[in-house]
Amino acid sequence: MSTGTPTGASAPASADAPTGAPPDWSIVDVAVPRPSARLAGVGMAGFSQHVSAFVDMAMVAHPSVTLLIDLSDGDGILYSARDRHGHGSFVVGLAPGDLRAAGRVGTCLQIRLEPAVAAAVLGPSAGLGGRVESFEDVWGREAGRVQDELRAAESWDERFALAADVLRRRTADRPPVDPEVAHTWRTTLAGRGRVRVEGLAEEVGWSRKRLSARFHAQLGITPKRAARLVRFDHAAHLLAAGLAPASVAFESGYADQSQLHREVKAFTGLTPTAVAGAPWLAIDDVAWPGSSPARSVSATASAGSAPRRMARPGRAWNRGRTPWTDAH
Repeated sequence: MSTGTPTGASAPASADAPTGAPPDWSIVDVAVPRPSARLAGVGMAGFSQHVSAFVDMAMVAHPSVTLLIDLSDGDGILYSARDRHGHGSFVVGLAPGDLRAAGRVGTCLQIRLEPAVAAAVLGPSAGLGGRVESFEDVWGREAGRVQDELRAAESWDERFALAADVLRRRTADRPPVDPEVAHTWRTTLAGRGRVRVEGLAEEVGWSRKRLSARFHAQLGITPKRAARLVRFDHAAHLLAAGLAPASVAFESGYADQSQLHREVKAFTGLTPTAVAGAPWLAIDDVAWPGSSPARSVSATASAGSAPRRMARPGRAWNRGRTPWTDAH
């Protein structure tokens, strides 16, 4: 597996040029871990493209640190974010901005880590400050071995078990984040980002300055930025569910539709209308069953969307012409 190219380098050349057109998701199978194999604060999904085809997709900020482990043969995934370009497995920090992935991707494992878990797995400031880094640069010397073992596994059940074991080992000797920091994150998530940092500081008995400093030191993001990210995530789900931007702005606590537009643009580089039609949220409940607290069931119902089938735990599942979720 090739490592990511140095910051500022050009993306590796490809015989296929990205077109921006959506891929044919009917050739992608999705697998999820069995409920008994899931870890707290960790979401995993496996994707297999059973017909070789070039893909080119935008990826969107999510309130987690995302590991995309490329298990394909050849060059695999090409990724580009700001001034960072590379190919192969990579790690997406919180709020990476405009990010794209492309290439002939046969098989990959995507792992979402809640920020407190990411800090234990990857070390302090694991939010990566919104950066995108190669898997090798973040994971260290064992990255190659982990990828080889996952690639050699004969089933998704085996891959999920291997990944869970590696995550447990990496957290065994690292202290957890401060309880006050963990509480602040949980409260922010539960409140869908509609929280005041001053109120959170009062809850944990710290000053706002101390809370902001400790939160940023351990999770790589400020409490205020975290609240914006969580609120954006909730709004993105509502947009994908079919609500009008004006309704989404009201439901998500934005001052008006203009503020919603600015926040969506800041986090994705897209407009609310583009997010509403983008593919990555369409099967969020299939690839990440029960893992998206930002989802609004009532809002989805009001948008008239039909119930979705779930991925079969431990086995690949194909939804036909339904888009595969990516970094969201």
